[in-house]
Amino acid sequence: MEHIRKRLAKCEEGIQYLSQIKEGSDWGNLSGLTNRLTGLKTSFYDYSEEHFTDEVSEIEEAVTFLTERCQEDISPMDRVRIVRSPLRFSLKDILENVYEDYTELGGEGEANIDPAMVVAKANILRRVKGRVFTQQVMVIGHEKGHGEEFRNGGSSKPWGNEKALRFMQVAETEGIPIHSYIFTPGAFPVEEYPGAAQQIARNLYAMAKLRVPIVSIISEGGSGGAEAIGLSDFRLMFSHGYYSVISPEGAAAIEGRVGEGVKAPKELVEQCAENLWITAKDNLELGTIDRIVDEPPLGAKHDDFVFFKRLRYEMMRATDEVVLKTKSLRAFRAYEVKLKNAGDDSATLENEVDNDLHIDISWELNVDERKRLVALRYKKYRAMATKAYITDTSRFGDFYKKASFRTAKIYYTVVYDILKRQQKQVEKVIKEVSGEGSSFVKRLTAPFTAAYDFIAHKPGGRGRAYSSNSGRQEAMALEFGDTYLSPLANEDRTVTCPNAVTRGCKDLWVPDLYGEFCGVCEICGHHFPLEYEWYLNNLFDRDSIREFNSKIASGNPLNHPVLRKKLQAVKNETKRKSAMITFQAQVMGVDLVVAMLYSDFRNGTVGAAEGEKFVQACELAKLQRKPLLAYVHTTGGIRIQEGTMGVIQMPKCTMAVRDYVDAGGLYIVVYDNNSYAGPVASFLGCSYYQFAIRSSRIGFAGHRVIRDTTGQDIPPDYHSARNALKRGHIHGIWDRREFRRNLHQALMTMGGRNLYYR
Repeated sequence: MEHIRKRLAKCEEGIQYLSQIKEGSDWGNLSGLTNRLTGLKTSFYDYSEEHFTDEVSEIEEAVTFLTERCQEDISPMDRVRIVRSPLRFSLKDILENVYEDYTELGGEGEANIDPAMVVAKANILRRVKGRVFTQQVMVIGHEKGHGEEFRNGGSSKPWGNEKALRFMQVAETEGIPIHSYIFTPGAFPVEEYPGAAQQIARNLYAMAKLRVPIVSIISEGGSGGAEAIGLSDFRLMFSHGYYSVISPEGAAAIEGRVGEGVKAPKELVEQCAENLWITAKDNLELGTIDRIVDEPPLGAKHDDFVFFKRLRYEMMRATDEVVLKTKSLRAFRAYEVKLKNAGDDSATLENEVDNDLHIDISWELNVDERKRLVALRYKKYRAMATKAYITDTSRFGDFYKKASFRTAKIYYTVVYDILKRQQKQVEKVIKEVSGEGSSFVKRLTAPFTAAYDFIAHKPGGRGRAYSSNSGRQEAMALEFGDTYLSPLANEDRTVTCPNAVTRGCKDLWVPDLYGEFCGVCEICGHHFPLEYEWYLNNLFDRDSIREFNSKIASGNPLNHPVLRKKLQAVKNETKRKSAMITFQAQVMGVDLVVAMLYSDFRNGTVGAAEGEKFVQACELAKLQRKPLLAYVHTTGGIRIQEGTMGVIQMPKCTMAVRDYVDAGGLYIVVYDNNSYAGPVASFLGCSYYQFAIRSSRIGFAGHRVIRDTTGQDIPPDYHSARNALKRGHIHGIWDRREFRRNLHQALMTMGGRNLYYR
């Protein structure tokens, strides 16, 4: 009877699993099956073995039928519940079954700086024509466990992401690939150093140029928490996984304006899961992943050993493909084509999984191959989400733009990489010699200097040298309010400073506050918000702003039922096409490229259009050797309605920043008002030079999200600029009235070895 008892237990597990997927509903008469099974368990010794065998067989058939039926009409929200089930396989199961042996690093179990992030040095075996070959890899991933509370549901804390980055760099030192497994609903939202947002940004910034192959695979991919270890050369996704900008419940709470402590209606949650395109097939169609790894019906569990065999093959296959793309030998290229063709033939693929491979591919890369690897990684992300925004540029316009860019590239290469470099060498030689030798060298190198002066220093030219005298004259010529006065100053009333009780501030007359005082309380220095136009007109030199990429417009790549109307309304209201303005300008005579996120357009949220404009701003600043300023008037994070088309902007834009900074650029970020979530956790938070306007707020998540996630209340000033400075997230706080002077000083004193005025 023991074997019948085991079959009965298996049926019970299957019914419970179906109930979890259908969230307790009486789908398929699950309650009736449960009652029948309970009755059999209580009367186990009342019937004959033959009778019990027949009863159990009927229940098994019913469970199998319901499993197949559930798989046929599975919904996106069903997949979310599958990956959240404690019966689903975990990273530890993968380490035990996919890799030959492993050593966990950075802690074990609860004795760990962050049990939600597991790192292990592992060996993976491949058989080639009867011979066994061992490859070393660094395995990094989230560990949800099977219900252990100390794992925090796979939500990694900042120090867990820091641990992951540390061992990624170890893998780079040792020259071994990285296998990254993503099992997280999102990052744990704490601001204590190193900070949730800032650490994710550091991870992305470092991973952009790691010189080893990175393969990632997604089971549960929750926004920034997933991106912290998800930037990779090849992105896989389990067939029952999900990858999203936000959880469906979170999206429903926002869409339905659900009050705190109240659950969103189930129907709305289901609809949001549909609208966000979170499944593996959706993301494959969108281009955010490269391939899907099939699972058994209703997802793999910890004892699905055939699945682990397939996963092992897929991870090796993906790593091989990444390595092969860096090779130049024809034999390797031919094998790569063979692998791709095998992927289209399921029978051939199964044969590859079950039998020996035909060739052993070394995962070690030489210097040239590492450079090619990094270049291909940038190219891969650069091409993502390029069809998710709107542009009215024609084919001829695209051709003209590309031709102009290439022409400009030649021009600036000649000016800065050849002539200016030669001029610097000339100046160095002149300093080292003296007397008649100096005069001789000057005559000898005069043609190079004259050519550079003629091209780079032409009147009004883009490459003209900076003059400190002209900068001082410009600073004196422009005072705040000379060219623009905030419309808020037209109201004849008084306002009370928020610090009136604690600091004794007097009531402020609005015309003075928003006119002469630039929105700053004269007693305590509190900064009242000002519209972004104030900065456009008062921060930069008069008539120096030249906007570019204004035709790139925010779109609705997922055909979200709500977004289209909202976008059209805000475009009509603001007379702009996206939440980011990119332009070239001058500050006290210094040329720079500016990317500005502003609040009037969807609260400054970032989608595909904003990401593309930012990347092009980085590329222009790199090309022209100009400093890059990201001024954040306000950003509410990634635009939820664009789904993973918005999330992918985090690694995409961060890689553009890394490419620009590595080329010798100067990247400065200035936060104002409210700056939260994805942008701060990526292309903003990765800057070496981050500043904030006084009274601004910077953070990863808002008060409600922190309270719901951590169960803790936070003080009102938790996200204040002052606290951000204390935590080391920013490097200074600027008074709005000193913004222009401080920015100019930063441009003159910070970074940027290859800037045009250096």
